[in-house]
Amino acid sequence: MNDVSLRLSGLSKTYLAGTPGEVQVLRGADLELRAGETVALVAPSGAGKSTLLHIAGLLDTPDTGTVEIGGQDMTGKGDRRRTATRRSDVGFVYQFHHLLPEFTALENITLPQLANGVTEREARARAQDLLGRVGVANRADHRPAAMSGGEQQRVAFCRALANKPRVLLADEPTGNLDPATSDQVFAALVDLVSGTGLSALIATHNMELAARMDRMLRLDGGMLIED
Repeated sequence: MNDVSLRLSGLSKTYLAGTPGEVQVLRGADLELRAGETVALVAPSGAGKSTLLHIAGLLDTPDTGTVEIGGQDMTGKGDRRRTATRRSDVGFVYQFHHLLPEFTALENITLPQLANGVTEREARARAQDLLGRVGVANRADHRPAAMSGGEQQRVAFCRALANKPRVLLADEPTGNLDPATSDQVFAALVDLVSGTGLSALIATHNMELAARMDRMLRLDGGMLIED
């Protein structure tokens, strides 16, 4: 597929950090993420990976540059439009699962769909399907506290994909897991992404996992360089 799901052009971002003053995290970063591809984002801690993901996911705004999602330029759009686009077109996964503790796995995946106007019947059916695809269908009625770390993160993947987004943004999604569980969870993520046309940008310190993705981008000096 050649469709561009996410395009970042000339992104710059500077933060005020006391002494010595300003810290420029991004310096003209460019990226094209095509439908159906999984791209690794690697960089040392503090290099700006999270900032880049937050800007790409419309949680933050750049000082300069543009963000296009599905061909739509989101530069200067109001909060309501950005929120609607983020809810329908972007899925997020973090190092910690951030599941709602008082709800079951099934409910955690159903709720975002209900907020997006899907009927409860359709939402529950999709939630069950996603849980089955990552091998945790038997945990549908369990709350997060009753699941292992790997199971919790698989449910978090399902929740991120509940509304059929164009783009999945993941920030160290296996960073809190042991190596064996990390490998299993990553394989589940790849299975979810493959064949759907979804694009995934995954920040990771795990070079073995990064090497298994379609491409690898390195954030160096505020710019993205393809390895």
